[in-house]
This record gives sequence, C-alpha cells and structure tokens, in this order.
Amino acid sequence: MQLSEHEMTAALEGAAKTVLAAQRRDVRKGRTDIETVWKEMDRYQRFKLLDSLGDQILPVLMALPDREVPVGERPRYDDAEITAVVEEKLPEGAGKLRRKVVVATRVALVRTALGHVPPRADPERLDVPDHL
Repeated sequence: MQLSEHEMTAALEGAAKTVLAAQRRDVRKGRTDIETVWKEMDRYQRFKLLDSLGDQILPVLMALPDREVPVGERPRYDDAEITAVVEEKLPEGAGKLRRKVVVATRVALVRTALGHVPPRADPERLDVPDHL
C-alpha cells in the first residue's frame, strides 16, 4: 500500500496512543486525557512505544494491496485481507494457540492504525504557504 510519511506517522502515533490509553488506568477511568499523557512522556518513552509498535504495524501496512483511495476518504481493507498479510509477515515457530492470539492482536493493531490514517488530500488543491 502506498502511504506517505505523514500518513504512516499518523497511523503509528494513533495506534500508540490507543495502546497507551489501554495500559494507563487513569486514562481508562477518564481522569486524564491521552493527549496530556502523551505530552508528559519524554521523547525516549515515546520512541520506545513507537518502535515496538512500528515493528509490528509498518511491515503489514506496506504489504497491504494497493488501492485507489478517493479524495477525502481513508483506505479500507476487510479483516480477511489484513489477516492474510499479518499471517504472511509473522515468523514461524510459535504454537498454534499463541500464533492465533498474535495474529488477532496484530490485526486489531493494524485496524486501529488504519483508522488513524488521515483522509486523502487532493494533490491538485494543496496550498503551499509563501514562506516555503
């Protein structure tokens, strides 16, 4: 799948914030906003989280089949397509049950990442500021 650097970054950051929100009790209980927690993390903490998720999500995103995405929409894939790519990218060696759990988890991560990809912009209508 052809994604721009901005789209991949937004997808990975959105998935990371979702995972972080699931891990943090104060966010789950609604006492703290995920954006506040994200800003309070130092760069190394964010790097560790993004790096660990990037190894799982980015190869799958790049291996998804190319699709024409209309302007203003996000790319859409069904679970069967995502599952096939995840299983293809997953190394052999794990037991059947463990493999099934890892596949289900990665499919959910990729689904979350795809949900955070910004809608496609029309390249003909991009406004570039004069100072650039």
